[in-house]
Amino acid sequence: MARAFARIAFTPKVRAAQTRMGSRDAYRQLETGADEVVALGPLEIEFIAERDSLYQGTVGESGWPYVQHRGGPPGFLKALDERTIGYADFSGNRQYLSVGNLSADDRVSLFLMDYARQRRLKIWGRARLVDESLEPELIARLESPGYRVRVERGVLIRIEAYDWNCPKYITPRYTQAQVDELLRAHGRQRPATSVTPPIGSGALKLVVTGMRELTARVRAYELRAPDGSDLPPVTAGAHLVVPVELPDGILVTRQYSLTTHPRRRDLYEIAVLREETGRGGSAAIHATWRLGTRLALEHPVNQFPLHDDDRPAVLIAGGIGITPIQAMARELRARGNAFAVHYSGRTAADMAYRDGLASEFPEQLHLYFTRVPGGSRIDLHSLMRSTAADALFYVCGPGQLIEAAKAAARGLAIPAARLQFESFD
Repeated sequence: MARAFARIAFTPKVRAAQTRMGSRDAYRQLETGADEVVALGPLEIEFIAERDSLYQGTVGESGWPYVQHRGGPPGFLKALDERTIGYADFSGNRQYLSVGNLSADDRVSLFLMDYARQRRLKIWGRARLVDESLEPELIARLESPGYRVRVERGVLIRIEAYDWNCPKYITPRYTQAQVDELLRAHGRQRPATSVTPPIGSGALKLVVTGMRELTARVRAYELRAPDGSDLPPVTAGAHLVVPVELPDGILVTRQYSLTTHPRRRDLYEIAVLREETGRGGSAAIHATWRLGTRLALEHPVNQFPLHDDDRPAVLIAGGIGITPIQAMARELRARGNAFAVHYSGRTAADMAYRDGLASEFPEQLHLYFTRVPGGSRIDLHSLMRSTAADALFYVCGPGQLIEAAKAAARGLAIPAARLQFESFD
């Protein structure tokens, strides 16, 4: 949805602001290529069906915007097809601000929030008010069975664009139903006085204190000491060997790079890409780790270390390989080293941490989209040829990217010591 989103959101004034603040180059690539087919996917349809509220923005004839909260039982907002959503508009305080605004200007913007899992989906569309007397069958489709509240009209929205928003600064909040569900699950699993033993047997004790959906398949986990004390120091490029219990009860380990600033001592963060056809470790983490899950593992290790002098660096990431690269970028900036980040992914929606990186490193970040019409791939040969003679290259991602970087370095007679890599295959 990158191009459709950019076409609506990046007005001339917005682009000018991006230029002033240094983020224009990072976002310019979202505007390239052919228009996409605007269609909700399975992830968006499922997310919409779970919502019990939304925030809706409209614009009045005076030019002033108005934001209204709308709510109902989970599923009150319905996806009627892959490009149309709608809801039954219940009787409220009878000011009819949104109704009046939509009668003059059908453009609408929605924010759908999942506070518990720190996710939000923003939608732009054109709304149409539905009169029950004229379209009773459509109103029936929008009603929620068993929810006895007077329906005044329906609101049908034709989607023009949508985008998953950065989860940064979303404070987790839980409904009473979510709290009750957690308490019931807790009671079924163990007596109230018992404590579930940690997964693993290492000396370092950690607990899951935060979870964020970065993309449809990548979830970030914050890990802290149970007592809130400082964690062992790490260096950029370090990883954790994480214990994972598979569905058959077998305990295995998987390696995950630390994404947090290496100088931060209060928490570690890892990002886990769920591999449906993998060995089962990532799927088990996604399925079983919850807030409060306890781990016992070994201290972090670093087999992908960053140089400790003032030479410049070129950081190259493919897909989930952005995790150690992100930590390296933060460390290089803290030192004052010159650096650039080249981040490649299938589409913008597939790229974990994309929005945060664009905001944090507006001048250093370069994005590449390999599965978008008109997209591009990293030209490793040109990139390496145009870089300072003493620069070091750090590459993390799939084996194909690693081999391409090694071939480009050999072709340019770049010494092997200047190229460091870590494969995520």
